[in-house]
Amino acid sequence: MRIFIATYGSRGDVQPYVALGKGLEDAGHRVTLATSERFREFVAANGLEYGYLGDGLLSIVDTDQGKDLLENTTNIFDVVKQNIKLAKQTQSLQKALLRETWEAAEKARPDFILYHPKAGAAPHIAEKLGIGCALATPIPMFVPTSERPFLALPDLKLGGWYNRLSYQIITSLTGIFLGKYIKEFRRDIGLGPLKKFNFLKTGTGQDIPVLHAYSEAVLPRPGDWPETAQVTGYWFLDGQTGWTPPQDLQAFLDKGEPPVYIGFGSMAGRNPDQLAETVITALQKSGLRGILATGWGGLKLETLPDTIFKIETAPHDWLFPRVSAVVHHGGAGTSGAGLRAGKPSVIVPFFGDQPFWGRCIHSLGAGSRPIPRKKLTADKLAAAIRNAVSNPDIREKAEEIGKKIRHEDGIKNGVAMIEKMQKA
Repeated sequence: MRIFIATYGSRGDVQPYVALGKGLEDAGHRVTLATSERFREFVAANGLEYGYLGDGLLSIVDTDQGKDLLENTTNIFDVVKQNIKLAKQTQSLQKALLRETWEAAEKARPDFILYHPKAGAAPHIAEKLGIGCALATPIPMFVPTSERPFLALPDLKLGGWYNRLSYQIITSLTGIFLGKYIKEFRRDIGLGPLKKFNFLKTGTGQDIPVLHAYSEAVLPRPGDWPETAQVTGYWFLDGQTGWTPPQDLQAFLDKGEPPVYIGFGSMAGRNPDQLAETVITALQKSGLRGILATGWGGLKLETLPDTIFKIETAPHDWLFPRVSAVVHHGGAGTSGAGLRAGKPSVIVPFFGDQPFWGRCIHSLGAGSRPIPRKKLTADKLAAAIRNAVSNPDIREKAEEIGKKIRHEDGIKNGVAMIEKMQKA
């Protein structure tokens, strides 16, 4: 089976799909993964065929305006306001992304399509090609449930009716921002008009299957989800080819007690120097050793004390089992990797789904209370780190969840579900 995977965003939006793609290849399928050009080498290095998508929309995140978007979106109303501001700037880029996804899919000639929520052209391409598709996401944010509201809206404790209504609100807002682009795109590729925008329906009104790439040990599947919505387990990319730890990193790990890992991925904001100063001070106040990952966000670090070691990046499956706690932004992938390693988390959410995972891990008892980026201080972070490392209840709960996740095989489950969909 030829499978086309379309995804877009930061590395956290790409790596799980690369992992699933490798699992599909191992099962005998041929995979093309289309994503931003900045990840071309990453996709190819993992043995998958690359499909071109431009870098334009991602490049906006690197601008001051994009960094403002990350730092000033504390709720869904901020997201709407920022999207209105960016609408004119992104209009041509949104259209280009739809067109590029179509061109990549035409070249791949797939039998089935898997797609990230940001790859909005995918279900319409599947309809045009007369093939099946499935929405694949690490975040439970589209399938309505009465058990909890949409993750970016406040939990007003009003019951199931409000929780379900919250998903309708988001679908309506998304239709306002993206619906016109989808309607034009359908016309451009020769499809009929779209009557109503819905993440979970094809243009002909059929239900779209949804695969959720996280563990039920972290968040149980809601009992009122339809059969089309399933939870597979995490899609981890393990054993990355050719990676060995630098000698100085290994020496630092061997020299003392397991350090605390601190890394915020692409979430550095407009003032990475200030963020670096805060985390360095917090580590020193905590009295613990630390590893700081600068990552794509460009966290700037100058002279460090001997108790703190800087890395650009390292595979989470190798590094996290060797640390005492994981301090991060709360992305779905990093949250899952920290939990699988059985390590307590301290989450500093910036925006999007990150506050949700922070609340989730804290409610499980596997981490300290999350500290929103805007409220982050060295004293608060130091206290949260000490609590995560020294609290035996938190350590035991993190290890308990880690054992459950380590016994799962999310990729194997996902591959089996995809194969079943294709045969149906």
